[in-house]
Amino acid sequence: MATAAKPAAARDYTAKPLFAEPYFVTNIGDAISDKQVQFIKSVKMIENQMNHISEDLYLFDRPELRSVKKAVHEALATYAQEVLGIAHRLDVTQSWSLMNPPGVGMHAHTHSNSLVSGSLYYAPMPDPPGNMVFERTNGYRQIELEVDPAKTSIYNAPRNAVVPRQGDLVLFSSSILHFVETNQSKEDRYSIAFNTFPRGKIGNFRDVSELKL
Repeated sequence: MATAAKPAAARDYTAKPLFAEPYFVTNIGDAISDKQVQFIKSVKMIENQMNHISEDLYLFDRPELRSVKKAVHEALATYAQEVLGIAHRLDVTQSWSLMNPPGVGMHAHTHSNSLVSGSLYYAPMPDPPGNMVFERTNGYRQIELEVDPAKTSIYNAPRNAVVPRQGDLVLFSSSILHFVETNQSKEDRYSIAFNTFPRGKIGNFRDVSELKL
């Protein structure tokens, strides 16, 4: 008598991550003084698409924020060497402050002309803080498949959220789609955002792809 085929659900299987997209969090609150917090809050703001953005888009170039910029670059060096595994230096390009008043979030977007972007939560956060949410994007985005909440994993989660705390510095790939939840509190939500670009030599001389930055 023939043996019945083993049901597919009962067979052993292995699932492994093919590629991973990291985000990096460190707290640099000890490098930010109360005086600097007040200075950043005092810079001139203008209306953005949804929230408010500083008129100065090179905020870290201000001498008043020298210690903050130094701490950010130290974190970028760790991220480059220990997470990306590269020897290149990541330098901040543009940097700007943001303010989300009550009832305001930030639309989903990516950052152009940048390798790694960052968000610095330099001031006390409202309650709730308004999470930063990263969305999964790929070539099959047009296929809407509902994921069983009980089986959500790194392979199928449509989005992941970061809950910011005062002093947190979050670094992530500039190409990742992300947005900020609506500020559900009665207080303003403050942050600084910035972009970076690698410095040094990239590419290969013999492959005629060398670029000195």
